[in-house]
Amino acid sequence: MVRIAVDLNRCQGYAQCAFLAPEIFTMHGDEALLYDPEADEAQRAKLAQAAAACPVQAILVDAVDASAEAVSGAR
Repeated sequence: MVRIAVDLNRCQGYAQCAFLAPEIFTMHGDEALLYDPEADEAQRAKLAQAAAACPVQAILVDAVDASAEAVSGAR
C-alpha cells in the first residue's frame, strides 16, 4: 500500500496530479482537490510522476509496510 498526503493549503489547483493519475486525484470544481489517501502499490509510478509534476510540491507519497503497521496498530 502507498499512503498519499496532500498539503491542501499549498495546493493551488493546477491539476497536474489529476491529469497524470486520474484514478487517484480528481478536481472538484476549479480549486478543490479530492484524492484517495491510500493507493495500491501498482500505482506507485503514476503517483511518483504526479508528485513530481506538482508545481508547488504539495504531494507526499510514502510506502507503508503493512506488517509494521499491523504491529503498531496492535499496541
